[in-house]
Amino acid sequence: MDMFYAVALTIMTAATPLLLAAVGELVVERSGVLNLGVEGMMIMGAVCGFGAAFYTGSTGIGLIASIAAGVSMSLLFGFLTLTLVSNQVATGLALTLLGLGLSGLIGEGFVGQPGVKLWSVAGIDPLIPGAILLTAAVSYFLFRSKAGLVIRAVGDSHVSAHSLGYNVIAVRYLCVMFGGACAGLAGGYLSLAYTPQWVENMTAGRGWIALALVVFASWLPWRAVVGAYLFGAISILSYTVQTFALGIPSQFLSSLPYLVTIIALVVISGNRAMMRANTPACLGKPFVPDR
Repeated sequence: MDMFYAVALTIMTAATPLLLAAVGELVVERSGVLNLGVEGMMIMGAVCGFGAAFYTGSTGIGLIASIAAGVSMSLLFGFLTLTLVSNQVATGLALTLLGLGLSGLIGEGFVGQPGVKLWSVAGIDPLIPGAILLTAAVSYFLFRSKAGLVIRAVGDSHVSAHSLGYNVIAVRYLCVMFGGACAGLAGGYLSLAYTPQWVENMTAGRGWIALALVVFASWLPWRAVVGAYLFGAISILSYTVQTFALGIPSQFLSSLPYLVTIIALVVISGNRAMMRANTPACLGKPFVPDR
């Protein structure tokens, strides 16, 4: 029983940062914006959260700093893509490269320093159930509230939403900021709870998996929970199998979560009816309001 609990707890901690980042990006994409900079926002959240907790001794301040870092990066993305109407794909990739480089510079002095671990009860920290509650809140907000209907309308037809009097750019800015806050929090979780230390590039591609989870979930929040825990279990399995010395190359086991991500995307993309039903029609398309 103790072993089962330990395995379940490990899977939950591995899945939580994926779920936080995926839910945030899901809201962003529902508004019609494609932000590929999740990895960059996560890593900036990780280094800023660790740094703030290191200097203050407070994980609460660390989490706030990680959220602020993610929001700041998202505002940069929003200014470039929503105000200056730059290409969303290229800007998102540039944001990731910026985050990876800048985090390495900021965190150079934190390498090898002891971290401040987020408090927990029986090994369960507050962000594990918090991520589930956030998913429930996002699901209710998107599908049960007028504001959520507006977001989905903007994502499906920004021209129609604009004609009805809604400020498309403002709605998308708010969604991008929410996505940045979630990505930054996910990064802060990595450096304050998952592995309470700072290591350069410690996100290790989790931002890209979170992006894939949005497609895996077909832009539906509760499916993101299933996907996050599935990929969390696979990542833990890849580490566990290495301890049994089965002769399987460690490089292959380490790449297993990413291979499964690719396979899942191929399978889901083959279901065209599902993709057409849930994909925001204006995803990635720029909008310039009439002057």
